[in-house]
Amino acid sequence: MMKNRDSLSGLSTLILFFAVVLVATIQTLEADACSPSGKIRGIKPPHGQCNTENDSDCCVKGKLYKTYKCSPSVSSHTKATLTLNSFQKGGDGGGPSECDGKYHSDHTPVVALSTGWFNNKKRCKNFITIHGNGKSVKAMVVDECDSTMGCDSEHDYQPPCKNNIVDASKAVWKALGVPESKWGEMDIKWSDA
Repeated sequence: MMKNRDSLSGLSTLILFFAVVLVATIQTLEADACSPSGKIRGIKPPHGQCNTENDSDCCVKGKLYKTYKCSPSVSSHTKATLTLNSFQKGGDGGGPSECDGKYHSDHTPVVALSTGWFNNKKRCKNFITIHGNGKSVKAMVVDECDSTMGCDSEHDYQPPCKNNIVDASKAVWKALGVPESKWGEMDIKWSDA
């Protein structure tokens, strides 16, 4: 009889241990989760109003686009999608950069970050390190890749950014050694420099 009680006690302790681990894992996953905060219905851009340089998308009338106020948690190697953007006047980035109200040359390593990572301008003019294609490069944060709004004149009639975007100048792509024919989208990792 004593042996059965010891076995039940050991089993109870083991079940309790796994329950605690499961709850902790779920809480961690929920903390890292970044669910959509809403949706925007696309409108047809007025003629000549959406710059498709660098294969930028234009909003499609009636299509629903997810919006995000958050981005995945930042770590020493945060996973992201690198996209191509021109921060020059007349480029597909639209207006001047959010951080300094200026345009930036395609030959300067600069980036825009999704809304959650941009963090209400807290990363403005800070550098991040981008790792991709077996190389790394430092780039300055100069703009927000807006994940909360889009499909309007302020956003050049482009859809909202996804919540995991590092939108980079041509200089960043060159520094990573990516052949120009493959510029557009690439899986990368980044961290604050």
